Amino acid sequence: MSTPPAQGRIWSVFLLISIGWGTGGVMTRVAFDEGLESFAIVAISSTIAAVAVVVYAVAVRHGFSVGPLGWRVGAVMSVMSVTIPFLSRNFALQYASAGFVGLASALVPLATAITAHFMLPDEPLDRSTMTGLIVALSGVAVLVLSGDAGIGEGGRPALSGVLALAGVVSVALGGVYAKRHAGGYSPLAVAGVQFVFGAVITTVLMLVIEGAPANPTAAGWGTLGYIAIVSTFIPVALYYWLLRHVTVTYSAAIGYVIPLIAVAVGVIALDEQLQPGIVAGGALILAGVVLTDRARRRRATADAETVPPTSV
Repeated sequence: MSTPPAQGRIWSVFLLISIGWGTGGVMTRVAFDEGLESFAIVAISSTIAAVAVVVYAVAVRHGFSVGPLGWRVGAVMSVMSVTIPFLSRNFALQYASAGFVGLASALVPLATAITAHFMLPDEPLDRSTMTGLIVALSGVAVLVLSGDAGIGEGGRPALSGVLALAGVVSVALGGVYAKRHAGGYSPLAVAGVQFVFGAVITTVLMLVIEGAPANPTAAGWGTLGYIAIVSTFIPVALYYWLLRHVTVTYSAAIGYVIPLIAVAVGVIALDEQLQPGIVAGGALILAGVVLTDRARRRRATADAETVPPTSV
């Protein structure tokens, strides 16, 4: 039986994923400023991420056997975790700040917990977990009800919120589906399939809707590289690892931290607006993270104490 990873390692992975995904919206807004469009950003960054998976697999001499289940999970995740959420986020960012759009990601744990309750027999909702999720969700409500899109004139917070919500639902369904089959596929192989299929889907959509993109500037390529590696490849690969060692509801708590990073980086890098509601909402979100984590720890301890001893 393998030894579970140390809590410090889990939290380090948790933080790296949060930073990658939390800064993705900010870099997407930078890409817009460089003249890139929504479909082109997803198509090109997914292609770069797919190449990164192959290069990494070769560099570490990792076996790249996908298998039937891996192909199926990768195909589903290419839609649920790449095409739909990335495009919906890009469209949402046209009407609100990166911080505002990042707030919607805090709904992922709640959507995931509800989905897991119906799809995974070993992840029922308990009172403590629901308390943490509700507290965090109330923080999101405080942030959203501030009524400001974070970009001044021209913002459309309601439309941006609906677009972002579509991505939240898609990510929740995809996360539960991946967890349901965890252990039966190679995370690295599935990540490769996911990015390749996602790149193909979004490239076809790009050519049909936007046409062939103009050659990006040097800054544009740098932005696309960041989105592909730091905000896509690394977080997705680490997220698959995380799913194998913690519950899907706990892993989805990353969605609580992403908004805080998105708000902070957006204010610093893009001069997005910071309001008192954002501070209050952020505090509630952090409180929800703590409550959810404590509930997970108590449940893990209780499960360990009820495991019957094995005969020798």
